Formats: sequence, C-alpha cells, structure tokens
Amino acid sequence: MKLQIHSVHFKADQKLLDFIQTKANKLDTFHDRITSGEVYLRVSSDKEIQGSNKIVEIKLFIPGGSLFAKEQQPSFEAATDLCVEALKGQLKRANERQKEHTSSPKDALVPVEEDADADLE
Repeated sequence: MKLQIHSVHFKADQKLLDFIQTKANKLDTFHDRITSGEVYLRVSSDKEIQGSNKIVEIKLFIPGGSLFAKEQQPSFEAATDLCVEALKGQLKRANERQKEHTSSPKDALVPVEEDADADLE
C-alpha cells in the first residue's frame, strides 16, 4: 500500500517509519482495495497530559470513501498499534457493507402468496 507519512515539527527516524509501514501493510489482508493512506505523527505540547503525548492519525482511502483513526499514547508504536486495530474493525465493517450492496436483490425478496379469495373493492 502506498503510504505517506508526515511527522509534524520533528524528524522521524527510519526505524519508526518502517514500523508504521509494516503495520499498515497488514491491513491489506482485511480489504483488498485500499488505494493509499496518510499518517500524521505529532507530539502534543499539552501540559495536562503526562506521558501520553504522542499522537498518530491514520487515514485510509478506499473506493467510495475513507477511514480514519486517531490515538494518543506514550509512544508512537503503541498509538500505531491501536490505530491499526481500530482501522481493522472499520475495514471489516466496510467489507460487510460492500457485500450487502453487491448481493443480488432476488435473494432479499421473499415470494408472497396471494389470497385467491381476496377481491379488490
């Protein structure tokens, strides 16, 4: 999957970038038509949050829309893991919705027997 990774106001090392790419590539097993994705890495400067200052946002583009997950954790790796888990569930639901729309309408219809004695008045 083509993934653009943006680190905001810092330079991410190659090891982190490889980790994120590897985790994101595993999402291809849940949806085969992911076209691309964007990842934003941020460090929060919020003084009230002690320790959990790493923010990961992942947006995946699929035909017909996009999926998004955002997590804040003490490390980028932990936040990435949680984002990937959230996106995994979203991809499964997207597949189910796609299957519902592609199933033939004949399967959804149940034949109704008409009452021969009923007259239209």
